[in-house]
Amino acid sequence: MKLGANTVLFGGHDMETAFKHLAMAGYDGVEVSAINGMSEHLVLSRWREIAPEVKRLSKDYGLELLAMEQPSQDPETMEQAMQAAVEIGIPIINCGPGGKTDDPSTLQTSIDALGKLADRAAHYGITLCVKAHVGQSVYNTPTTLKIMEAISSPAFGIDMDPSHIYRANENPVDAIAAVISRVKHVHIRDCLGRQQGPGTPENQANGRGDIDLVGYIRTLHEGGYTGPLNLEVIGAKDYDVTRCSVIAAEAKGHMQACLQACGAR
Repeated sequence: MKLGANTVLFGGHDMETAFKHLAMAGYDGVEVSAINGMSEHLVLSRWREIAPEVKRLSKDYGLELLAMEQPSQDPETMEQAMQAAVEIGIPIINCGPGGKTDDPSTLQTSIDALGKLADRAAHYGITLCVKAHVGQSVYNTPTTLKIMEAISSPAFGIDMDPSHIYRANENPVDAIAAVISRVKHVHIRDCLGRQQGPGTPENQANGRGDIDLVGYIRTLHEGGYTGPLNLEVIGAKDYDVTRCSVIAAEAKGHMQACLQACGAR
């Protein structure tokens, strides 16, 4: 497994600050944030201007480009994201499922939209991943299994985030085992409690919450998963660099220890 972090943790700072401090924390790579409102990193309306900078930062700081997070299913926005991914050399784009948990009829709408986007991903030779998300149409293991069954494209994969599964009142260790055959990306963070939101940025750091992340990573390893394990901490846009860096370093140490504990490193 490759250990990375989403640059959204440093959403209040420029992209070089994120790369610099994630490299100092010892990460293998990064997930580049293209999340409007949470960062000004890979701004897709200006991706041609920004692409050379992303490639430079990757080379200068020795960080592999593991993924991009772009939550919108808007076809035009996703087309820009896919073109940017190809130019920059990013193999995976992560997005959310959309729809509403309390309106099951939206699940089919999500499946139809994601199926079309998976076809475009196949065209570009990249992978589109989707994760279960609190409040959206795919939010737990049963709905994840439904979308896995409905979209068979090899360009489509599951992005697993234990914090969302935990907040759906499930055991993330059991959940990852049920879907691992199609998992192509993992967003990882901890969570203290089962409330709707993931909690403060500090409590999203691995080891601060209630999730059995040691068991989670062991299950990934035993299931043969070798893809990205990207920390995704949101809500730190107003944090100074020191606070962001402490979260990044603490989580990296926990992930490294988990890999060592299960014999993956």
